[in-house]
Amino acid sequence: MQASERHRSMSMYYQPLQQIESYCLPQYRNLNHQLYSNDGGSGTQFSAPNSSDFYCTLESSSAAGSFVVYNSPSTVSFSTNDSPMSQQDCQTYPQDPYHSPDDTYDSPMSGSCVTEDLSSFKHKLRELENVMLGPDSDNLDSYDSAISNGTGFVSLEMDSWRQTMVAISSKNLKHILTACAKAIADNDLLMAQWLMDELRQMVSVSGEPIQRLGAYMLEGLIARLSASGSSIYKSLRCKEPESTELLSYMNILYEVCPYFKFGYMSANGAIAEAMKNEARVHIIDFQIAQGSQWISLIQAFAARPGGPPHIRITGIDDSTSAYARGGGLHIVEKRLSKLAQHFKVPFQFHAAAISGCDVQLHNLGVRPGEALAVNFAFMLHHMPDESVSTQNHRDRLLRLVKSLSPKVVTLVEQESNTNTAAFFPRFLETMDYYTAMFESIDVTLPREHKERINVEQHCLARDLVNIIACEGVERVERHELLGKWRSRFAMAGFTPYPLSSLVNGTIKKLLENYSDRYRLEERDGALYLGWMNRDLVASCAWK
Repeated sequence: MQASERHRSMSMYYQPLQQIESYCLPQYRNLNHQLYSNDGGSGTQFSAPNSSDFYCTLESSSAAGSFVVYNSPSTVSFSTNDSPMSQQDCQTYPQDPYHSPDDTYDSPMSGSCVTEDLSSFKHKLRELENVMLGPDSDNLDSYDSAISNGTGFVSLEMDSWRQTMVAISSKNLKHILTACAKAIADNDLLMAQWLMDELRQMVSVSGEPIQRLGAYMLEGLIARLSASGSSIYKSLRCKEPESTELLSYMNILYEVCPYFKFGYMSANGAIAEAMKNEARVHIIDFQIAQGSQWISLIQAFAARPGGPPHIRITGIDDSTSAYARGGGLHIVEKRLSKLAQHFKVPFQFHAAAISGCDVQLHNLGVRPGEALAVNFAFMLHHMPDESVSTQNHRDRLLRLVKSLSPKVVTLVEQESNTNTAAFFPRFLETMDYYTAMFESIDVTLPREHKERINVEQHCLARDLVNIIACEGVERVERHELLGKWRSRFAMAGFTPYPLSSLVNGTIKKLLENYSDRYRLEERDGALYLGWMNRDLVASCAWK
């Protein structure tokens, strides 16, 4: 009786091979027998007429190095113009000039990803059935015997399978994303592909925060499985919208979320405190972007008792930010010079259009008689460390800056651990971090806001794809927790510089304009901005 009840209760998990094949095999038969390339040779396309579920992916075709994108009603597609595409569109895009035409990547649904042929696929199903049911799938007693004999592997496999089935039936998106990432980490490609099919029906760039995040995380998993992560990341970075549009998206994110304002205000407070008695101030900004951080500091210096100091800013930036600005660093110089002139602050600007990895002493324009401040705001995590390159630019820059004897060095970074973590724990950390980020956006920016999808896609999604899909030198989003940054600064010879209590009060006032779920906390001489119980950004200063 008990065996009978157990058999009935678990029948949804124990399907004979023939039933599994009837559920799974048609789409793979379509892939094996209906793979074709159109006459124009513009891309490899998959036809699956027996299935109404199309999927989306970015793939680089060996025919012409082009991207082919298939869209699902619920799945985001990273088109080469970086705008969400309409449902069931199939478009072929021209070759990306920013990476080699020799770089070709398989589709996540290609034979090399899942199985080479039908017989191999059936063999994998047999293996799966044996793991699930034991060698004798028709005899439930053999399964009970295996458990009673201490075969724990089968029990663990079945428990994992059962949890996954429950998650699918209850549409637990986080659990399914986690299971899919675990399958990829374990090289269980059959399970991963099945879970991706389920996820495509659940994610949406216009849904709940977890659905929107899930859409981009799924794209990262697809890219990783098809070995096209770096290609997608490059296309996302190179095929931007018009620079004026991208700038508007960045400005929207800047306004709706306090993360950047928090970082800039805390760094500026430390610099203003360190330079309160200095007549000549030189600020080196290692990622100046639009130069927005220095607007409030120039105004604060203008109101300083006894008059403002002479300010010189060295702005370092690469071509990526130049695109977002719509031009070179002269745009930043013009903007800040006009502001300084308005407030009667003596001002000079020194442009250094160079990547942080290439910065040397002569690029910094250091002069005697100037009090030096160095700003690392949301920048150092892009520098490769000892785990990526023997040059270790992350620590090299810190030693270079220390040799300049600055009065203050400011650090603002995302409080996340994705640098040296292996793929699966990195995936979990990324999901936890960006869940808080997407939830905070959802509170401030209504879902019906026509630009919200663009803001999330252009300002957040490409980082997600890079963290999940890329490895080695191609993975440039490498965040570390503040504890690790402390160790790096200490090894370079720095000591902590205390933040002013006035800065803390100013930021608390800033947060009054946002949701009460944001929290500000001071710990061990550093400031943390978080969403509910998750730290998101950390800020500190050194000397």
